[in-house]
Amino acid sequence: MRKRLIQLAAALLIVCLMVPAAGAVNVNQNGELIIRVGLASSNSHVPTGELEAAHLENSDGYGAGYRFGYYDADRNFVELACTEAGVTQVAVLKTQNLCYGHSSALGKYTYSSTISSDILVGCYHIRLNGTYGSYREALAVASQYADGFVAWIDGQYQVRIGACGTGDEARSLMSSLGVEGSIVGTSAYGMSVVQTGTSRVLFQYDCGESGRLGILPDVTGTEETRTWFSDYKYRGGFQYFRRTGGNLSVVNMVELEDYVNGVICYEMGRDWPLEALKAQALCARTYVLKYLNKHSSYGFDICTSTGCQVYHGMGSLRSDYGPSPASMQAVAETAGLTIQYNGRLTEVAYSSSFGGASEDAKNVWGTDTVNEHPYLRGVVDPYEADLDASNPQSPWTVTYTTAQLTQQLQRNGMGTGTSVDRLELTYSPLGNVIQVMVRWANGQSNTIGASYIRSRLGVKAIRFTVNGAGTGTPVQPGSVGDHTGAADGLEGKYVISDSGTVSTLGKNIYTISGDGSVSLVENNSSSTETQPPTVQPGSGTVTVSGSTYTFQGGGYGHQIGMSQFGANAMARRGFTCEEIVTFYFPGVQVKHY
Repeated sequence: MRKRLIQLAAALLIVCLMVPAAGAVNVNQNGELIIRVGLASSNSHVPTGELEAAHLENSDGYGAGYRFGYYDADRNFVELACTEAGVTQVAVLKTQNLCYGHSSALGKYTYSSTISSDILVGCYHIRLNGTYGSYREALAVASQYADGFVAWIDGQYQVRIGACGTGDEARSLMSSLGVEGSIVGTSAYGMSVVQTGTSRVLFQYDCGESGRLGILPDVTGTEETRTWFSDYKYRGGFQYFRRTGGNLSVVNMVELEDYVNGVICYEMGRDWPLEALKAQALCARTYVLKYLNKHSSYGFDICTSTGCQVYHGMGSLRSDYGPSPASMQAVAETAGLTIQYNGRLTEVAYSSSFGGASEDAKNVWGTDTVNEHPYLRGVVDPYEADLDASNPQSPWTVTYTTAQLTQQLQRNGMGTGTSVDRLELTYSPLGNVIQVMVRWANGQSNTIGASYIRSRLGVKAIRFTVNGAGTGTPVQPGSVGDHTGAADGLEGKYVISDSGTVSTLGKNIYTISGDGSVSLVENNSSSTETQPPTVQPGSGTVTVSGSTYTFQGGGYGHQIGMSQFGANAMARRGFTCEEIVTFYFPGVQVKHY
C-alpha cells in the first residue's frame, strides 16, 4: 500500500513535469515514468552482450505467469497473449535452429546454435490458413494440436504448429496431421518465447525491424514483481528486439523510483547514513532524467555500468546485496526530487572520493563552468578525511622505477624507443594535478590532460604528489577555486568553523594539508583581508625526476561533483541531503521535477 501511495504522489507530480534538456519525457496511462535500462546489448557500456536466448524466472512469490505484448509510444504495456499462472520460467529465442543443453562457453544451461541435443526449437512451422480476431480465438484453435501456438505477425494473430529443424520435416508433419496451411518461418527480427528446458513454443512475435516484444511478469495482479534475469532480479517488465537482425537485445522497463532503488545501493553502501543515501538518490534521479535516451540508438535510455550508473535491480541471491531498508527509505523520502540550477536539471557527477578537494570540471572535461555549469566548480572538502580509515581507496601509494614508469607510459602509446627523464606536474589552485608533461631522454615530450592522467599513469585520482613534490604551496585567500578570473569574492569557497560546519570566512580559520587533515590557523585579527595565506596541497608547476617515482595521493575517481565518502562523512556530522548536494554543487536547488 505504501508503495502505491508513493507512486500516486509521483504521478501527481509528473502531471506538472518539467521536460529535461535531453528531450521529451513519456508518462504512461498510470502516471508512471518508465525508464528503459539496457541489460543485454552490443553497446560497450553494457556488460552482457547480445544473446541467442534470454531467460526469465519468476518463482519467489512475487506474482506468477507472464504476459506477452509490446510497449506503445508512451511506454504503456499492451497485452497480446499470456501464460497460465503455473509457468515460472520462459526463454526468448531468436528464430533460428537452437538446441537446449549445457553450454561450456557460457557455463550454464541455455538454448544455443552451438549445442546438439534432442530438445530443438526449429525455425520452420506450419501456418494454418487464415487470421484470428483475438488471442483467445487463436488459442482455442492452437490448443487442438500438441505443438500448436499463437503468433503475432505484422499486427495479426496466426496459429502455427511445430518448430522443426528443416522445411521437409515441417511438410512431413503437416502431412501426418492432415491440415491445410503453408510452411513458414519469420523475418530476421522474429522471436519465439518457449517454456524453459523444452521445445514448447508459447508465443511467437515478428513485426519486422521496428518490432519490440514486451514481457510483463505476473498474470495474477500482484503489485510488485521481482523477476530473475542473468543472476539478478528486477522489478518491472522486459523488452526484446533483434537490433540488426542478429542476436537479442534485452531492456528492463522499470518505473523511475524502482530504477533509483536499483542504483543507489550499488553506487553507495546500502547501509550508509540515511542523508548520504538520500543525496545519492537525488543524484541518481537527476542523472537518469537528464540523460533519457542517452543510448537511444541501441534501443534504451541508460546502461547498467559506470558508463551511466551502476544498476542491478533488486539484487541477487546474496542477502547483503541489493536495496536495503535504509536505501529504500532514502528513495521514498526523496521521491520526485531532483537537483536543478536555474530551473533546469543539472549535469550531476559523483565518484567515490576526492582526497581533499574536488576539481573544476573545466580543467578535467573542458566543461563551461563560467556560464553553463558553474555548479561544477571545485570545492575544498574538509569532511571526507573523517573516513580515511574506512576508505579502502584513499589514501594510496603507487611506486614505479624509471623503467617501470617508462613501460607504463609506453603501453599507452608514448615514448617509443626511449625512457622517462622527468615529469612536469601542473597543479590547479585546489591542489589537483590537471596536466602532466612527460619529458623523455631523447628530447621528446608528451602532454597528458587531466581526464587521461589516471589511466595513463595507473593512479586512482588526480590528487597526488610525486616523490613528495607538489604540496604546501601558499595561495592567497580568495584565489582558491577562482578559476575563471571573475571577481566573485568568496562565492563557492568554504571554511570550517569550530563547530564543524561550513561557512564563509569567520574568526576561526582552518587549513587543509596535503594528506587532507584539518588544523587550526592561529589568528588574532578580525579582518579576513589580513589573514595569513591559506595553505593548499599544491599550485603551479613542479618538476620531478629520479630513479623511482612514488605517487602518493587520495581519492578514487574523476574528481568532479559529489564525493560519496564525503557525503557519508557530512551525513555523520548531521548535514541533510540538501546541504550535502548544495555543498558539492554550489548554487543548485533541490526541487520536484
